[in-house]
Parts: sequence; structure tokens; C-alpha cells
Amino acid sequence: MSKHTAELLEKHFDTAFAAPDGIKKLRELILTLAMQGKLVPQDPNNQPASKLLEEIEVEKQRLVKEGAIKKAKPLPPIPENAKAYSLPQGWEWVRIGAIGNIFNGNSINAGEKESKYAGVEGLPYIATKDVGYGLDALDYDNGIYIPPGEEKFRIAREGAVLICAEGGSAGKKCGLTDRDICFGNKLFANELYGQIPSRLILYIYLSPVFRASFMSAMTGIIGGVSIAKFVEIPVPLPPLEEQHRIASKIAELMARCDELEELHATRQEARLTVHAAALKRLLNTAEFIRYQRAQTFLAEHFGELYSVKENVTELRKAILQLAVAGKLTSFSKDDRAVSELLQRVKGERLHLKLCNTPSEAIERNKLGYTIPDHWSILPLGDILVFGPANGYSPRAVDYETDVKSLTLSATTSGTFRGECFKFISEKIPADSELWLQEGDILVQRGNALQYVGVPAIYRGKPNTFIYPDLMMKLRISAALNTEYVYFVMSSPPSRDFLRGRASGTSGTMPKINQRTLSSLPIPIPPLEEQYRIVKKIKELMALCDSLEQQIDSANRKRSQLLSAVMAQV
Repeated sequence: MSKHTAELLEKHFDTAFAAPDGIKKLRELILTLAMQGKLVPQDPNNQPASKLLEEIEVEKQRLVKEGAIKKAKPLPPIPENAKAYSLPQGWEWVRIGAIGNIFNGNSINAGEKESKYAGVEGLPYIATKDVGYGLDALDYDNGIYIPPGEEKFRIAREGAVLICAEGGSAGKKCGLTDRDICFGNKLFANELYGQIPSRLILYIYLSPVFRASFMSAMTGIIGGVSIAKFVEIPVPLPPLEEQHRIASKIAELMARCDELEELHATRQEARLTVHAAALKRLLNTAEFIRYQRAQTFLAEHFGELYSVKENVTELRKAILQLAVAGKLTSFSKDDRAVSELLQRVKGERLHLKLCNTPSEAIERNKLGYTIPDHWSILPLGDILVFGPANGYSPRAVDYETDVKSLTLSATTSGTFRGECFKFISEKIPADSELWLQEGDILVQRGNALQYVGVPAIYRGKPNTFIYPDLMMKLRISAALNTEYVYFVMSSPPSRDFLRGRASGTSGTMPKINQRTLSSLPIPIPPLEEQYRIVKKIKELMALCDSLEQQIDSANRKRSQLLSAVMAQV
């Protein structure tokens, strides 16, 4: 590595490699420099690669004569426009097939694996799933072994370099064998000639230039490279002595990258752990002094703790949890009593001829968190003027109609997304309750568990969308603030309540029913306080939005700086 390159990396190291993909790009840079002959100094006394290639040809002729390998079809010369860059003195561009015996393995169907090869004595059988992404050891303990004497199976010897040649992992999964193996037909083994170090070829496979060449050779719907195409991929070949120096230097630098990754992960974990502990104190303490200390701690370490999005996500949850516990706003003696508000709710439901039979009372000590003494608690069903009611899911059509039916994606984020719909051909009467009205709340009654019970407020023109069967619609009494109830339903205690009561076994879609949703506990402050809580939540959520934008902006700048540094190398 030149002095200029080393100084440039050192100058910008902390900022550049703090980028989200910084260490990954550092690894790529190391491999790129290595393949260009810029990682270790050249020694003019080393035997040139051309001499090594002559020795390899003699070795191949001997192996053909001995019957150890088949005589290969001559490889075409490499045209100048196929050489990605100029090489140092003593290096050569060669086809990968010129320096190793490359062959694929044998497939085994699932039935054979279990009946013939599971747990027997023999060579380990390596499939694509047992190969990592270059620097990981192969998984030899998958339980499948090939007994001695199974003639149809090819054997890759210790020190062979494997690479996946087909499917989504093609060109990405690769590794070294540290023992003799049998292997799958989607893998290529490369047994090298001329004492070329296997690890150097593995590093070549991992380099951006080789990856680009591999990708350009891929064909087919599944995606893969034939052996005929693979053996023609050009690679740089240094003198043999330099190969060993390069392989050693790469190993040293990759170990340093591992240390950086571990340090980065440790720092991230520390941020998450410290933040979680501070939030726990904030949420679970009833003592004002301890609550204030937790607030002060978060404020003093704000910049460090909220440099990662995971903590911002947790902060959003904490804001809602503090809100439903009455810890975001203060009581005002001018607020009207909750009892007055509840009478208005009861009157509205009575006018609509809804059931006003009192639900089973929710005891405060069973709520899971404390609320102020001047608040009340009701089941969700007791504050509704409509619902919960399931939707309707007719078959979609591939042409435009007058009726748009929402898909589940319209509300999975917790906010309404009007672009997520399908057209249906059925006519829906204008007075149908399937039509959504401004302020209706939609709740996912069936989905992956993380989305079950997620609410979203419909914001849009009336009679524009209907909603599907896997959602429930409800409408809050006009005596309450709908946004406040939505935030309560979105809070961690409510989400835990609904998820914990979802039905469905492993492998099926978890669901909640109308009765479960109606029983959701809703803490109810005075109406004026509801408005103050909603205003405060929105202010704090806007702060979270700003934090996430700042994190994204900082990461973009680091990535740009990293790209600029790499462009100068």
C-alpha cells in the first residue's frame, strides 16, 4: 500500500468507516488493492507469474498422463479489453481455469439423504446451505456422509476452493475445504496447481472485480454460470512468493475488520442496553425524583443514545406509554370532570339505540400501569358509536371500477395509505357501512403477529374505499378525541393486550375477534387533557421524525465521504 493511500485512509478513517456500510466497503477496498498489486510491495527477485504458468502446464500434462485429470479444452487468450486494469511487472492475467482443476459435485434427493446417507461413516457431504460467504468455515456437521466406494461421487480434496454457481447465492457463497469432501452439483470446486495458496483464490472470488465478471457470465431465469463460462473468467496472477505475502496481508487486515465490526456491534449494543434501562426507569418508577433523574440522564446523553434508529423506535413507544399513564401532561383544575364526559358518551350511545349495559369493570391494578386518580377506565366497546365490524373481501379485477377495496398494507404502518387498494366489480350501496368515513379507525384483525391489532385512522373523502374482511372498523363517540383513543390503541400496553389474546396456532395467521377488541382497556382523562396529550404526542413524534432524518443525513454524508476516499485510492 502506498504512503499516500495509507495516509488518506488514516485521515478519514473514523468518519468514513462509521458509515453503515463502511466496514463492508473497507473489506472490498482491501481486496481491490490486493488484486491490483497495491497491498504489498513487489520484489523484483521473485520468479514472475509467467514462469509459474509454464510450470503449471508441465504439471497438468503429468496429471493427464497419470489419469488424475482429464485433458481440458484449450482456453482462449484474454483480449486486452477484457483486462480490467494494468498489472504490476511480473503479474499475468489468466483464465481461472488455467490455474486449477475445476469441477462440480453431485446432487442427492431428499429421500436418498435420509435413507442412505444420514449418519453413516464416510466423507462429509457439503451442500450450498453448508457454505458461508467467504470467510466462514464450512459446516461439516450436517449429518450427511458419503461412504467410501460410492463411485458416482466426485471428491474435492483438502484445500479446494468452493463457490456456488447457481441460484440466489451464485457467486456469493464460497469457502475453503480443510478436509476431503463430497459436495453438491450447484457448487464448483477448484483444486489449484503450482502450489498456489487456496486462500488467495478465495480472496479473488470475494473481490469486486471477480464478482462483476461472475455476474456478467450468469444466464437463465434462476441465474447461474456454467463451468464452460466459469473457467474463462479472467483473474490477476502475481508471482508465487507475492501470492503468499498478499494472502497473509489480507488475512491480517480482515482480522482487523473483524475487530472493527465487533467494536461497532459492542458500541451499538451498549447504546441499546443503556437506553432500554433508562426508559425502563422512566416508565416504571412512581417516585418523582427517580423519574426526574431518568429524564436528566436521557437529556445528558441524548446525542449518543439517539444516533441509532433502534433507540428512536423505542423512544416512540415510550412516548405513547408515558402518554397513556398521564405522564406527558399535567392536570388542570379548569378541566371538566371525566364523569361529565362519560355521561355524554352514554347519551350518544342511547340516542343510537346501542347497548348501554355496563361492561365488566376494569380494576386499576389490573391495567398493567398506573393512571392519575382523576382519570377513568372503560373497555373500548363502551366508547364506540359503531363497530367493531369486519369488512368484506371480494375478488379483485384487473380493470378500473367505481369501488376501491383496501388491502392489508393500507394500515400495517399504523397510518392510512390510500395507494394500497384493489378494484372490485361488485356494486356497494351508498349507505353501506363498508364505506369508510373521515375519522373511522381501522384495526388489523388478522395478519402476522406483529401487525395484529395495529390501528390506523382513515383520512380521506367519504365513500371512496371499502375495507377488507381482515380489518375491523370502529367509530369513536364524538364526546372523545378520536386521535387520543388511536394513540392509546397504538401504545405498547394495548398492543401487548391484543397480541396476547390473538388466536391461531403455529403456521396459521393469528387473529383477534370483535369481543377481544371491544374489551381493550382505554384510560380516559378529561376531554381538555386528551387534547393536550395529543398535541404533546405529535410534538414529540415530530422530534422523532427529525432525529431519524438527522441519522439518515449523517449516514449519507459518511457514505459519500467513504466513496470519495475510495475514489482517490
